[in-house]
Amino acid sequence: MEGSKGHNLHVVLIEGREDAQQALSDIGADKQGIRWMTPKAVHRVIKVKKLGLKAALILKQEMLSRGGEAALSREAGGLTVEETDVLLMGTLRQYEQLCKKLKMQPFGLRQLADEIKTVLDNYDKKEARVLRCRDYTLTLGERTLVMGILNVTPDSFSDGGKFFDTELAVEHAHRMVEEGADIIDIGGESTRPATWTQEPLPAQEEIRRILPVLERLVQEIKVPISVDTYKAETARVALEAGAHMINDIWGLQKDPDLAGVAGEYQVPVILMHNQQGTDYQDMMADILAFLRRSIEIAEKAGVDPDQVIIDPGIGFGKDTQQNLIVMRHLREFRSLGKPVLLGTSRKSMIGNTLQLPKDQRLEGSLATIVWGIAQGAADIVRVHDIKESVRAVRMADAIRKADVQ
Repeated sequence: MEGSKGHNLHVVLIEGREDAQQALSDIGADKQGIRWMTPKAVHRVIKVKKLGLKAALILKQEMLSRGGEAALSREAGGLTVEETDVLLMGTLRQYEQLCKKLKMQPFGLRQLADEIKTVLDNYDKKEARVLRCRDYTLTLGERTLVMGILNVTPDSFSDGGKFFDTELAVEHAHRMVEEGADIIDIGGESTRPATWTQEPLPAQEEIRRILPVLERLVQEIKVPISVDTYKAETARVALEAGAHMINDIWGLQKDPDLAGVAGEYQVPVILMHNQQGTDYQDMMADILAFLRRSIEIAEKAGVDPDQVIIDPGIGFGKDTQQNLIVMRHLREFRSLGKPVLLGTSRKSMIGNTLQLPKDQRLEGSLATIVWGIAQGAADIVRVHDIKESVRAVRMADAIRKADVQ
């Protein structure tokens, strides 16, 4: 009977411009049509925090007039507040048209137009970038890099004491490189939250632990070496000894002199979100604001913007549920326009979720790595188990790039 046969249709996955261009090309659209229709096929939602009421009302009107949507708080609709958060919803084409009009508006909307454009450009940024690690270079964006964890501490949460001996630590670093590690990250102080009530490890003791291992590795292995420290004194000594990167769990906001050291030596810096306690007003917005501040500190100190990497700080200043929420929203970190390092290996989020001890968290760790890559929000993964992680990374990379031409 005519009409009894259904049509063969399905929802098409469109994450960004590349997906839209591919989908249009697949149905045979002409080149000019692809260029014109691509921005119409990509939809984005942007949250604007604490916008003045007059600006918010104009913004809503302008977005609606272009076929998009803008949600304000109920109180803003009743004109009973001075500011409101705004949720913008629209296609890239609608945002292009919106920003052109906002350029002619008062109440700070000209600046907001620039910020909207920057966030959208950052979110969709795909090009590879090169990290200059002194004698080495690392290319980010072509494949996910693997950073191997080397703790030369007596009390690290996962492998404390195992590599406290210099010879054992050097041997382990060699093994990690053989298994595929692209970077080795040396830490001399346990940074698990349980240690925060204790006095910080003096810089001289931290240096005493890491320096013998660092001096050996600089000579013996052929990958960049990162030093995990938030202390300027430790960082300077490590860089003098030949270290190639700095990994700061406090995002340059603990020791005010560390940013200057990184800028002086022109090395890549990893800036992690961290805080005491787990209280937030708007968790993702608060974390992003912290990282924006860290990026600003780094760049003002002379660090090249292309040498800055961000880390969401899984396991730091967040409880288990909060860590899971951050993982769920990892893609939002692309808004900052910086490569992302994801460090989840063996952490309590995994142990608490799966009810497993530290030595049985491999599968959970691999799941978080694959999720991060699938989100397009893991340029580097920091792990304990190199061989297994390298295999998971290569598989996830292959899937993510399967139809990108």
